[in-house]
Amino acid sequence: MEALSSALKGHPGLSVLVFSLLFRAAHQLLQRLPVPKAARRDAFRSWKWRNLSVSMVHSLLTGTWALTCVVTCPEMLNNIHSYHTPLSYLLVCVSTGYFVQDAADIILTGNARGSWEFLLHHAMVIWCFLYALYTQLYIAGAVIALFVEVNNVTLHLRLMLKLAGTQSSYTYHVNKLVNLFTYVMFRLSTQFYLTWFIVQNYDSLKRGGYFLTTMSVMNIMILIYFYRLLRADFFTRSKSYAGQNGTCNNYSKKFLND
Repeated sequence: MEALSSALKGHPGLSVLVFSLLFRAAHQLLQRLPVPKAARRDAFRSWKWRNLSVSMVHSLLTGTWALTCVVTCPEMLNNIHSYHTPLSYLLVCVSTGYFVQDAADIILTGNARGSWEFLLHHAMVIWCFLYALYTQLYIAGAVIALFVEVNNVTLHLRLMLKLAGTQSSYTYHVNKLVNLFTYVMFRLSTQFYLTWFIVQNYDSLKRGGYFLTTMSVMNIMILIYFYRLLRADFFTRSKSYAGQNGTCNNYSKKFLND
């Protein structure tokens, strides 16, 4: 592991590119799996299903990995600035590769306009993670930030169930409750802990102003998403038909953003 870590640290940009290509290869392999009929209704749904399949792999892998890193090395919680292990550095390399691949997938498939929020999020994450990889600072902070991937597992499952047209199923009902719990436990709590840590140690942190600004923007975004989630899953409201909202493709995007 030490030898691999040294190689990664010597060429962080190349390492990210390699992992990005590996996630692209996973994307191609996942295309061979069957797709629910409802998810093939239009081009956007078909693309979204493929995109979510790769995202699910990333979330399952990195969410578990991030928790393992902190459980085995709890010092990361108290020193997000300068502490890291070879395993945690590798994790950030792998995850950065995924975000680069996902951003490229969104742009190259022509879905940038409808997914601009995700692109903004990815841009901030990629910049922060690349800074961490090149300077070997804030690696622990990046690992803690990846706790949100635990919640992403249930978020992705929620969207995939919607794509499959099974919102009324028992599985969807159970998942929306688990999703609410993981959203609070692993997304809101994680973001606010990192924000609190930066505020408390602002004077001693390098680039503290930039990271505090980034965290503040992300905090606003996740609170907006949280509101949307509560509105869609826990507060009933009338649904509009596709014909009342423009094209079927535009309706699909609105449907999946709820």
